[in-house]
Amino acid sequence: MRWIDVTTPLTPAMRVYPGDPPVVTAVVADPRRGDAARVTTLSLSVHAGTHVDAPNHVGRAGSGVESLPLDAMIGPAFVVRAAGLRRRRPVTPADLASLPRPLPRRLLFRGGMPLLEETARELARRGVLLVGTDALSIDPVGSAALPAHHALLRAGVVVLEGLRLDGARPGRCQLIALPLLIPGADGAPARVVLGFTSGSRSARRRPAPRGTMRRASGRGARRSG
Repeated sequence: MRWIDVTTPLTPAMRVYPGDPPVVTAVVADPRRGDAARVTTLSLSVHAGTHVDAPNHVGRAGSGVESLPLDAMIGPAFVVRAAGLRRRRPVTPADLASLPRPLPRRLLFRGGMPLLEETARELARRGVLLVGTDALSIDPVGSAALPAHHALLRAGVVVLEGLRLDGARPGRCQLIALPLLIPGADGAPARVVLGFTSGSRSARRRPAPRGTMRRASGRGARRSG
């Protein structure tokens, strides 16, 4: 099996959700300054880069990231590029018709498009455990209602955002997504890798990690993906 890393590198220059704080790193100790070791601090939103959302992200009640089941974030998955994504519109329930039956329980949407609320409800109804996207959010950026978030998180579906799926072709794979354990947090950065069987058409050589994406400008609705 060949594994590829689909995690967005955390850098000060990376794109973040409008209104969220930027990623900031600072070296606070350095042997070149006479310290015993190099020590770096990191400041960021828990929704920066590749991350999971917890149930308490969009509601007054709900549990934190520590409640997310590991078995939902580890196992067989399917990278989706639905027809609707090519037309630059949200993913609709009709776009699910071309997927294998029974529906894979972990779906990763490639193409940067949000999900309609009806699509999110249909995925939850059909027993999907995890929905991932390479967009900043499964809802449109700037959305105040966040209908797809509510539909999935209330149903216990793990939401995984900010993936880097440009090197993963559509098809079956193995998923390992391990978020940081931050009790009570409404989300957490995650390291995510995909495994493809030898000779699979779904695997191809990844480009070098991109760490120089521009930070999102403007101050939109204060909400993370």
